[in-house]
Amino acid sequence: MAEKWKADEQLFQLLASLLHQVESLTNQEEVELRMKIEALGLEVTKVPSKSLKQLDEMELAKELDKLSEKLDDVDEMISSAMAADPQVQSLLSHTADIWMPVITASTDDRRKFTASAGENSETEKNCAS
Repeated sequence: MAEKWKADEQLFQLLASLLHQVESLTNQEEVELRMKIEALGLEVTKVPSKSLKQLDEMELAKELDKLSEKLDDVDEMISSAMAADPQVQSLLSHTADIWMPVITASTDDRRKFTASAGENSETEKNCAS
């Protein structure tokens, strides 16, 4: 579970960095987008409460619908940001190889991704010595 949070943390650090770059290039503070990224980060890292009962099939379907709606909202935010500013589109396109695997990966894929990222940083440290 800690590995998943590390991958999520890396993703949100990247998003914050990209937003900072966009703000530097445009000389405009993107308050609304920053708040949305922070809210999404909180939502992603939220620990679900322990349920006293198992979800039945209908409740599970409702929860999945809610998550789908949130993902649609995120997609809409990204699309509108890209449409409004070509620099956002350029930054996202040029860094897609970093963030796309993280957000589209399954839990197992994320673990592998995190493990390989950890191995790469160890290799870099050894090469620098």
